[in-house]
This record gives sequence, structure tokens and C-alpha cells, in this order.
Amino acid sequence: MVLSTSQQQLANQIDLFEHVAGAYAQPISGRLTNKELYRIAVGRAGIEASNLNRKTPVGQAGKERSILKRQIRWRQQTLRQLGIIERVEGMRGVWELTQAGKSKLLKIRDGISVLGFRTDLGMAIWSNCTSVFSKWDEPIFLVLTSPPYPLSQPRAYGNPPIEEYLDFICQSIEPLVRNLVKGGNVVLSLGDVFEQGSPAKSTYIEELTIALRKRLGLYLMNRIVWESNKPPGPIQWASKQRMQLNEGYEFCLWFCNDPNACIADNRRVLEPHTEAHKKLIERGGEQRVAIHGDGAYHIRHGSYGQPTVGRIPRNVFHVSNHCASQRAYKKRAKEMGLVPHGATMPLKLARKLVRFLTDVEQTVADPFGGSMTTPFACELENRSWIATENVFDYVRGGAERFVDRPGYELRLNIELTD
Repeated sequence: MVLSTSQQQLANQIDLFEHVAGAYAQPISGRLTNKELYRIAVGRAGIEASNLNRKTPVGQAGKERSILKRQIRWRQQTLRQLGIIERVEGMRGVWELTQAGKSKLLKIRDGISVLGFRTDLGMAIWSNCTSVFSKWDEPIFLVLTSPPYPLSQPRAYGNPPIEEYLDFICQSIEPLVRNLVKGGNVVLSLGDVFEQGSPAKSTYIEELTIALRKRLGLYLMNRIVWESNKPPGPIQWASKQRMQLNEGYEFCLWFCNDPNACIADNRRVLEPHTEAHKKLIERGGEQRVAIHGDGAYHIRHGSYGQPTVGRIPRNVFHVSNHCASQRAYKKRAKEMGLVPHGATMPLKLARKLVRFLTDVEQTVADPFGGSMTTPFACELENRSWIATENVFDYVRGGAERFVDRPGYELRLNIELTD
């Protein structure tokens, strides 16, 4: 599979920024004259150098200018605004990396989009999600993401405060919902949090569910419970004050824009029958007749004897949060001097949701890419994908999971080190 025309245009639109940024990373000093910048940037972009001198009338006066040089300077000014480069004092037309640029800025600013990496199936963009998806105009079949939780003690990647959380989530996914196909789905992996300084749980999940229904027209299909071997907690209220229970699950809240046309299909995630059920099928089903639950539940002769491919999963997924794929990602990120994402989804969980809620080659979007687990699950399940993430280290570290995938190409290769 290759990128669609719209995806290709988006990639091309942000490529030049990457080439300009990469140009400053080439010399050890991080310093370039504008003339050197032009030469290196077009060379990295594979553009003929003769195009630099091709001029076009610009403005009301029709004065001839090099459009390509102007585009490069625009990207240069974006780097200046990001704090990555600064003008060298006393030297006209000479810029160099700032100390912040040499040590990498953690987050990209709103409105800026940089292609991180791509494969034959999709691309990851270093950007705020709204900067990309507000311009997206292709059908999306599934939004699968794990947004930051509204924690009182923010993680390194940052968390919106709980009083702003509903607006934050709705504004973040609204552009994606606009492009959902009929019957398309949205899954948000979220966990409970506690009221500040209290053993009482926040009702933000319930409030968010209502907000998504009223604001974005999304219907709640299911609260899939992800039961895992997560560490005991909350320490304060369960272990110290003894007035709470240890947590053992999180939610995968599943929404659909048109429930009656939902494209989910549980035949894609059937599980093996238990040994007891296999024996029941071999016997031809139930050999008894019974009525339970005041007539609500009937057992008839031959019930459950029809051979089937597998059993339908329940809405409780038992998936360990000890994930070999995530361990390998974190190990590699640390080896590269990058900060790994601290709250990752097991690959097994992402693959199961992708397979259940989409068919082969349908597009999955993840606006909070993190360690790029959803995109990697899509690669393994042969789904097209698009992901955004605003933290440099997460995009660059996540890219290492894709190096063996068809069509892999790293674009966020700015080695901004001392």
C-alpha cells in the first residue's frame, strides 16, 4: 500500500521544514550562512540547485524573487520562533543552533508540523494533533488513542487539568470525528483518577461520555474493561488509609457515530473455545432441558452444539501490561539518549482493538501517538494509519519500532546534540 494523494501532499508540505532544520544539524558548529543553508536544504530535499535562481514576479510591483529561497527562509524563521536557531551577532545572514536547539526542544509549538517517519502504510507527524487533523480530508475508520489522563501530578508529557479536560478531549478529536466514515469508531483508553486530596473517584469519565454524545454526536457502544496486572494503588487511600481497594483495570471507551451501521465485526477477534465447550460440541450440545432466571434463560436439547470457529470475546480484556514490544522500545530509546514514554499501551491490546474495529487497509488515526503503539499495531494488522505526537523524543524513539517495516523512511533525523 502507498500513501494516498492527500497524505503525500501533507508529507511534501512539511518535508522542506525538516530539510531546513536538518541543514543546521550537519556542521559541528550548527552555524550556517544563508547561502550554505540554501545549498544544503535543496540537496537534502533532492531539488535541483538551479531552482534556487529561478525567479517569479511577486507582489503588486511584480519584483522578481526566488520562491524557493523565500520558502526556505520562511522555514528558517519558524525555527527561530521555535527557539531552535538564532542570528549570530555581528554577522549578516548567519544563523546557528541555540543551546536549546542543540539539546532538542521537548515539544513542538502549535501550528508547526514536521514529518517524523513514514512507511508504506502510514506516517507519524511531530505536531499538535489539531494542526494536522484540522486540515485532514480523508476518511477515517477508527480513532484509537490513549490521551493523557487528568492527573493531579502531571507526567513528563504534561496533562490538562481536570476542569479543562472535557474541552481538551472534544477539541482534540472533533476534527477526526468530522472525517469518520458512517459507522466509524472512536476508542479512548482511559483510567480512573481521584478527586484532589480525596479517596473519592472523579466522575470525569462519565462527564466525558456525556460530552462526547452531546457535543460530537458519538454514541457509547461499550465500556471495554482492560484488566491487567498493574501495580497496586492508590497507595495513599488503599495501603495507608485503608479506605479504598487496589485498582486492577482501565477502560477502553468505545464510541460510534452511527451504531446501526457500525463497522465492528467480532468474527475478526474470535477466541478459541474452552476444552469444556469443545467437548460439549462433540456431544452434540446440551442433553438436558432447563429454565433459569424466572424464564429469562432457557437451555434446550442441543443448545451450544453447533460447531463454530471460535467464541465471542466478553467486554473484559485480560491483557498483561508487561509487553515485550514496549520493553524493547524503551530500551532502544534510552540507548539513543531519548526519554521513553512513561505510560504505554500493550501492543496486544492495540492489535485486538484494531482488528475488531477495522478491516484490512482501512485507516486508523491516533492523535496522541506516544510510543507509536497504535501505528505499530496497524502495521502488523495491515491497516493504513496516521499519527501525531507533539513530543520530539516520543516520535523519534517510536520510529525505531518501524525500521524493518516496508517503506520505512526516517525524516525526523535532526541530530541536535552537543
